[in-house]
Amino acid sequence: MDFTSYLIDKMLVLVPVLYIIGMMIKSTPAVKDWLIPWIILVLGLIGAVGIGITAGIPIVDAIIQGILVAGVTVFTNQLIMQTKEKE
Repeated sequence: MDFTSYLIDKMLVLVPVLYIIGMMIKSTPAVKDWLIPWIILVLGLIGAVGIGITAGIPIVDAIIQGILVAGVTVFTNQLIMQTKEKE
């Protein structure tokens, strides 16, 4: 499955940004692990709506893009983590 076919090109920049933010949050002992995906989701929505407004993308589409970007970020993180655990 090609996730990029569902994402608008302008939104792809959010994936590495959210991933890096997630790694920074993970190193913060005050934030519990179960909160990280929710924080990533909120930041993904905010980022996608911000990009959407400047790019003229309808708000509903931007919200959907934010959810997709957060999902790709969390999925990518899990792929990396599970691969490391297997080794």
